[in-house]
Amino acid sequence: PPLRTTGSLFSTPPGDEIFDAIRTAPARIDLSPGVPDLTAFPRAAWLRAERAVFGNLAPHGFAYGDPRGTPELRRAVAGWLARYRGIRAEPDEVLIVAGTAQALALIGQVLREDGVEEIAVEEPGSLGVRQHLQRQGLRTPPVPVDGDGVRVSELPARGVALLTPAHQFPTGVVLGGARRRELMRWAAQGGLIVEDDYDAEHRYDRPPVPALRSMLPERVCYAGSVSKVLAPALRTGWVLAPPGYRDALVAAKRFADLGNPSLPQLVLARLMESGELERHLRQLRHRHRRRRDAMIAAIRDHLPAAVVHGAAAGLHLLITFDTKAGNGSSGKAGDGVAGRRAEFADTELAAVALARGVKVHPLSWHRQGPGPPGLLLGYAASPATAITEGVATLGEALRELG
Repeated sequence: PPLRTTGSLFSTPPGDEIFDAIRTAPARIDLSPGVPDLTAFPRAAWLRAERAVFGNLAPHGFAYGDPRGTPELRRAVAGWLARYRGIRAEPDEVLIVAGTAQALALIGQVLREDGVEEIAVEEPGSLGVRQHLQRQGLRTPPVPVDGDGVRVSELPARGVALLTPAHQFPTGVVLGGARRRELMRWAAQGGLIVEDDYDAEHRYDRPPVPALRSMLPERVCYAGSVSKVLAPALRTGWVLAPPGYRDALVAAKRFADLGNPSLPQLVLARLMESGELERHLRQLRHRHRRRRDAMIAAIRDHLPAAVVHGAAAGLHLLITFDTKAGNGSSGKAGDGVAGRRAEFADTELAAVALARGVKVHPLSWHRQGPGPPGLLLGYAASPATAITEGVATLGEALRELG
């Protein structure tokens, strides 16, 4: 179907094309979540690595490769995961894919072929994730998230659950220690976890938590990517599957595209193993922290009724507002929020903001049920001055709604 016009982006429930539509919608200031600082891409380091790769590449390097990915990148990813995520894996266990999006599509396909009909997802949780899973014919029943992460007691016994435990999307909650232990018991009794290691590298005010994959590898299918560390345009990610699903995932990848392009894989492997990617990540953290602080200060000044969530890590903040009827719901007021009681839909606020030139995501897009209104505000891709101006414009939009 044709992409929606700017005026209709928020007037109807989001469809399959919604993210393409909002990405191309014109705006003076883009505070969309999940967008890294694309101006920071390490072009010089990438070009150096590219020259080194081409200078030593044998002719067979231009041929069809292993659908699992090049040995060089699989080895580099295994080392990266050991250093940063506490995961011990052999290179042969790593499957290179076209970002987390393809990882979810392939995982969903393989699970569906194995007789799985539904995957529990977090509530609130990523609309994009649900779309990819539903495209494979899977149902996505919601499981509530609170201040300690997903409520494990509400997961289906011996079921499958897709989780973002390191930095829950969109709330930013880290799965607490007691919940992690409870989740491991659930998995050991027959549950399967699909771990989307969302934003795990971007942390500012808290120490890293190990990936679930490091604790129970035979019951966790792990997915990660470089989309937020380098750029989404690279379309490069990885999957570590439990032994029982590994061959099926490789076969699904083989018949999807014969494998990712080999040349960018070799360049990325060199960046990882040379230390250039780690240096780049350290620089990003300093920049992102300053921009996050600027956004928090602007919210305090221009949106005093908003409550900020997820400030310790990631590339976005979630703000919520107390409401008598969040988005037309009869949900409880004060569900983790405070301040002036609001009576508006977050889609209305996002629409007014876009009309004023500021692009954001409404929280309701990432809910399957009712709840208080909120906005997802990305800060990684905008300088502090634009962030301050954008949040001030949101304050004006909120006052317009009355």
